[in-house]
Amino acid sequence: MIYRVSGKLILIQDRFVVVETGGIGYKILASARTLTGIGVPGRDISFFTHHHIYETGMDLFGFLSEGELVFFELLISVSGVGPRSALSILDVASLEELSAAIKEGRPDLLSRASGIGKKTAERIIIELRTKVDSVKAGAVVQKMEVDEDLIEALCSLGYRRDDARAALGKVGTETQGINDRLRAALGILGKR
Repeated sequence: MIYRVSGKLILIQDRFVVVETGGIGYKILASARTLTGIGVPGRDISFFTHHHIYETGMDLFGFLSEGELVFFELLISVSGVGPRSALSILDVASLEELSAAIKEGRPDLLSRASGIGKKTAERIIIELRTKVDSVKAGAVVQKMEVDEDLIEALCSLGYRRDDARAALGKVGTETQGINDRLRAALGILGKR
């Protein structure tokens, strides 16, 4: 199995990148969160990978940290959660936030991912609740709820959901309160 790919970033597309190493270009599928943070083509990059083999082919899924890879593999161990659904879940929030949502038993936060319904979210919680750690689960879940409300507000102002989520991801944790976080996110979106 392929565990890690390091090389030159050749291409960035909507849901994948191409990394060239040893004269071979590897197509690596990644979450939108990962793709927004990798920079521009031409730079050296390294991905931890999950090599997924199925009846009609195979795919490489890439992650910037080993923790993301481990969480992804936990997600796909749940019955009914495939690799693309797991990537969709990773787009919803950070690993800390997802772990907190699972620990606190909040399927509504997980079902925000494309292709994840309430039953699947509940199954994820049942199967992974004892396998994930979250020190401040209650506070993290509360922040997730506020951020989701802010994303909805930014979408109503005409911003794309992915852009709103990325901007909120760049707002530091020291910025608290709905109004302050909204102002900071608008400032980040205004610079684009």
